[in-house]
Amino acid sequence: MFAAVAVVASSVGQADAAQCGSGPAGFEAWKREFAEEARAKGIGATAVGALMQANYASATIAADRGQRSFGLSLDQFLAKRGASTIVARGRSLKRSQAALFASIEQRYGVPPGPLIAIWGMETGFGSQRGNQNMLSSIATLAYDCRRPEFFTDQLYAALKLIDRGALSAGTRGSMHGEIGQTQFMPKNVLEYGTGNLDIAANALSSTANFFKAHGWRAGAGYQPGEPNFAVIEAWNAAQVYQTAIALMGRQIDGGDVGER
Repeated sequence: MFAAVAVVASSVGQADAAQCGSGPAGFEAWKREFAEEARAKGIGATAVGALMQANYASATIAADRGQRSFGLSLDQFLAKRGASTIVARGRSLKRSQAALFASIEQRYGVPPGPLIAIWGMETGFGSQRGNQNMLSSIATLAYDCRRPEFFTDQLYAALKLIDRGALSAGTRGSMHGEIGQTQFMPKNVLEYGTGNLDIAANALSSTANFFKAHGWRAGAGYQPGEPNFAVIEAWNAAQVYQTAIALMGRQIDGGDVGER
């Protein structure tokens, strides 16, 4: 659940969507109002129908209020997230999937290390992709007053993907609506997705596509202070996460496992 969801600051207003709320009581009325606005913006009947099936996601609200791991020290964060295991398995996957990673690097200029580190960090290499209803999670956060503007954009993206048949009312994801093996938010799926993100090759290619679109320079470094570190910052705003990805990526790409 560490995907790029953290990239914006909290907001208490919502410029062009239904009135936000702070609990489940107003959610059904909010859905009806939002559905009318969505229809006016060209969202089709299938997606609007899916929205009307969405439930208030109390677990998502609890998770959104309790992201304590981003406050840990780097050493604590690495230990909590199992960095040594990610690096060890990541090195093995880099060898066994060498052709895939060579193809991705040739196309996007992104080496295996940071992609594999994100894959391991986000979903344990695809083993923990989340079991929350994606649309309910995102609709709840679009309704919630903490940062509705960001999640309203995500909700419209999710509805467009449902209209296109790329997602459905039953699509499952993590607590904030992230989906796939590297945990993309719907707006990023629209902009950078290269296929079904439950398939590892597509998810990794999509992540590399995100990196390239955000200014990744082939051959340049990606540690703090180096040119490509800003792209890792664009992926997730939490400093401890950024540093962990850079560190694990370097170790996977051939740096000393004990190196800092």
